[in-house]
Amino acid sequence: MINMNDTNYHVRIEGEGEPLLLLHGFTGSCVDWLPFVDKWKDRYQLILVDLMGHGKTDHPKDVDEYAMNKATEALNHILSELKIESAYVLGYSLGGRVALSFAMRYPKRVKKLILESSSPGLQTEEERLERKRRDDQLADRILRDGIESFVRFWESIPLFKTQLELLSEEDRNRLRTMRLRNSEVGLANSLRGMGTGVQPSWWAHLEQFEIPTTLIVGERDQKFLRIAEEMLKLIPYGNLVVIENAGHTVHLEQPEAFAHTVLQVLHKRKDD
Repeated sequence: MINMNDTNYHVRIEGEGEPLLLLHGFTGSCVDWLPFVDKWKDRYQLILVDLMGHGKTDHPKDVDEYAMNKATEALNHILSELKIESAYVLGYSLGGRVALSFAMRYPKRVKKLILESSSPGLQTEEERLERKRRDDQLADRILRDGIESFVRFWESIPLFKTQLELLSEEDRNRLRTMRLRNSEVGLANSLRGMGTGVQPSWWAHLEQFEIPTTLIVGERDQKFLRIAEEMLKLIPYGNLVVIENAGHTVHLEQPEAFAHTVLQVLHKRKDD
């Protein structure tokens, strides 16, 4: 555990080499990355962090503690505590939004950025207000109906339809078990504090963003493929990798291709 302002963050370290910070998605935890540890740990020091409200990190009742600026401050503090000046950063979905926000606020901390199925937020105030309204409703539902009911609902949304086709029943059960380990308060406050509707929108900043950035997206995730294509038009040192026969959770649905892509990106020089 690493403590910041009386909040305990669960951090797991694996391997040796240049540091690679790994950030999971909503309802996930650092356990999501364990299948890749053996593939990457010989070359990189893996820093697996449970985001606020997830996994073994604290889940306080005060929603202000979940704000995106607090999440990025926590990552900065964690790297300082580990005596790491800069790291490669990989984030999936929510973790990708946190990773991009971290890179925007602390650019000297990030060597390269890899965003899997992620976005820079929403472009208009109208979109943000509507998303905040829906996230607040979902947070209310989590607190009212409990974690088991919410996980059943979350598994059924169209975004994860490809998991039913591409994951074995054993893998889906394992994923469900990991999601159920989270708390109602943690997930609800995560939605309210760092959801897409309340996070900073980084669209207007992408043209000045100089960190080499790779966007990984599944070919069957049409929404996030469109977002990635729009981001690619703006990022000066951007690269897009589309993984065949994968939806939103590329790392689960095509793990071998995902692991290979990440290693390729990390080995590639900026001027290659």
